[in-house]
Amino acid sequence: QVQLVESGGGLVQAGGSLRLSCAASGSILIINTMGWYRQAPGKQRELVATMTRGGSTKYVDSVKGRFTISRDNAKNTVYLQMNSLKPEDTAVYYCNADGQYISGSVVRDFASWGQGTQVAVSS
Repeated sequence: QVQLVESGGGLVQAGGSLRLSCAASGSILIINTMGWYRQAPGKQRELVATMTRGGSTKYVDSVKGRFTISRDNAKNTVYLQMNSLKPEDTAVYYCNADGQYISGSVVRDFASWGQGTQVAVSS
C-alpha cells in the first residue's frame, strides 16, 4: 500500500505562516492528484487545495491568495504554504493522494489519507 506522512503543523498567531509537507512512500508507480483537506471541530472535512501531476491546481475560495500548493514529483511530496493565517483556518489538515502502486507483479490503484496534522491559529 501507500503511506502518507504529514508534518509542519503547529500553533501560530493570526497573520503568521506555516508550511505543511506530506511525503508518500511505498511501491508507488505514479501519483496523479495530491492535495490537502481540513476538518475543523464540528464541521465536515473540506477540500483546501489539490494539484494534479501536470500542475493544475484547485483551491477553496476561502484560501485563494493566501495558500499555495506545490509538489515535488521526484520526491512524491506535496506542500502547502499557508500565509496570512486566520483563526478560521484552525483545523486538522489531512493529506490525500491517488494513483497506482505495484503489489507483487500487479498494478493496483490507491487513494490514501495521511494521519492529519493540527493547525491552530490564535487571534
